[in-house]
Amino acid sequence: MEDENRVSNFIEKIIAEDIKNNKYKTVVTRFPPEPNGYLHIGHAKSIFLNFSLAEKFLGKCNLRFDDTNPAKEDEDYVNSIKEDVKWLGFNWEDREFYASDYFDKMYEYAVYLIKKGKAYVCNLSPEQIREYRGTLTKPGKESPYRNRSIEENLNLFKEMKSGKFKEGECVLRAKIDMASPNLNLRDPVMYRISYKTHHRLKDRWCIYPTYDWAHGIEDSIEKVTHSICTLEFEDHRPLYDWFLEQLEVFHPRQIEFARLNLTYTVLSKRKLIKLIDEGYVTGWDDPRMPTIKGLRRKGYTPESIKEFTEKIGVAKSKSVIDFALLEHCVRDDLNKKAQRVMVVENPIKLIIDNYDENRSEEIDVKNNPEDESAGVRKVTFSRYIYIEASDFMENPPKKFFRLSPGKEVRLIGAYYIKCTNIQKDSDGNITEIHCTYDPETKGGWSRDKRKVKGSLHWLSVKDAIDIEIREYENLFTKENPDDVESDEDFTQNINKNSLKIIKAKAEPILRSAKPFEHFQFLRKGYFSADKDTQNELPVFNKTVGLRDNWAKKNN
Repeated sequence: MEDENRVSNFIEKIIAEDIKNNKYKTVVTRFPPEPNGYLHIGHAKSIFLNFSLAEKFLGKCNLRFDDTNPAKEDEDYVNSIKEDVKWLGFNWEDREFYASDYFDKMYEYAVYLIKKGKAYVCNLSPEQIREYRGTLTKPGKESPYRNRSIEENLNLFKEMKSGKFKEGECVLRAKIDMASPNLNLRDPVMYRISYKTHHRLKDRWCIYPTYDWAHGIEDSIEKVTHSICTLEFEDHRPLYDWFLEQLEVFHPRQIEFARLNLTYTVLSKRKLIKLIDEGYVTGWDDPRMPTIKGLRRKGYTPESIKEFTEKIGVAKSKSVIDFALLEHCVRDDLNKKAQRVMVVENPIKLIIDNYDENRSEEIDVKNNPEDESAGVRKVTFSRYIYIEASDFMENPPKKFFRLSPGKEVRLIGAYYIKCTNIQKDSDGNITEIHCTYDPETKGGWSRDKRKVKGSLHWLSVKDAIDIEIREYENLFTKENPDDVESDEDFTQNINKNSLKIIKAKAEPILRSAKPFEHFQFLRKGYFSADKDTQNELPVFNKTVGLRDNWAKKNN
């Protein structure tokens, strides 16, 4: 049992109080995704919250699929969700459940409410139901079918189940209060007719429970003690409670918290689908998407997402989180574990004139200065190397600390070099840089302790391989892309330059990089090997740059 004094948020405090008061013996939570799409960073917050609460209070967390809408559900989504939850580091053991596991019981419960006079079959059209519902300032009107006899309702509901009616011809509604100030209590729909094939039960059913009717029953059957929901379900809680009270069954406690909102990001499933359907991104796992699969492909780690969810915490009030915080978390994690390599995006040839043309040597370079156990790798050094074209200026400004005529710099892990000459083409573009090296500075350090301010990464020309780099910016130019005028579509804020493809030179070690393997490209940022290759050309997605804007703003 968790010590009440160690709780870290209002949900933990509620659970600790319930345990202290013997309201529940064993804490049971659940993560209840609908299998009609792919999980995103907002779902990750819920996953970490529910599984972590169960772990902290020595309880259990169920994975339950709310598969009550066959029109939008698919087994592919089920498998994807399970894969994502496992990747984030959680194991639901034998507790994999589905709403469809309980359809028979839900039907029995619906019959029970009809017999109590608390549910009825209504023949109003969907449009009429909305019209009769009223508004926040205007009470609803009772359906003309509301006072059917119990026997008639039982027969009609049985006929709904047997497939006698067309889709939309009738529904089963709860009989509560059409004048309630809470619109959710104005005789909500419990069952509707659908002849779509269910991904698990095929064509066994043609009536399907609504989310509001099914959700509380699922929680009750599974003996969930604390049903953690996002804030938009707060107004639905009285309905959740009403159903369970009428059924007189085990009653979980619903608790709401603020959902995740991120700058420069949309999390609405409808909007994410629009981004895919209209070709703004390549699919659900596009690294510009906020989906778990997109974040993983971009190079995010489970540990970094966990750190992010812990930093933002759990609150009741709505807020928008700076995307830079998420970047800070992955940068912090990859700094500890990513292998360092040298990559040159815009190469220019550098010739070391006093280095023997027939000679080459292997230089030891640290794989990760943050982790001594990562060891070193061998990098070939020779007369002909590549450096970044931007690391040389013929007429540099005063505070240019890289290479220029007559100036000495360090080649990382190798030697000091000094520029002696340059060659240009007929248009005046520099084609070659000539230098000399100091053989007494092997390892990149001077025995006479002379100091140089510039350190350049480099590649041996004969060993360098070709790679493709995909650099990403925010998909939206507006900090809050959902904040648009009523007649303006959110895609008006799409960043047309969100993807930049670069051909580069790299160390040969990257030829064997495995999908999702992480690297720090020295002086450039963190990158992840992509699952795709282009004609055997290794592809790397930029995860995040080296500059930590969030830390800078918050220190």
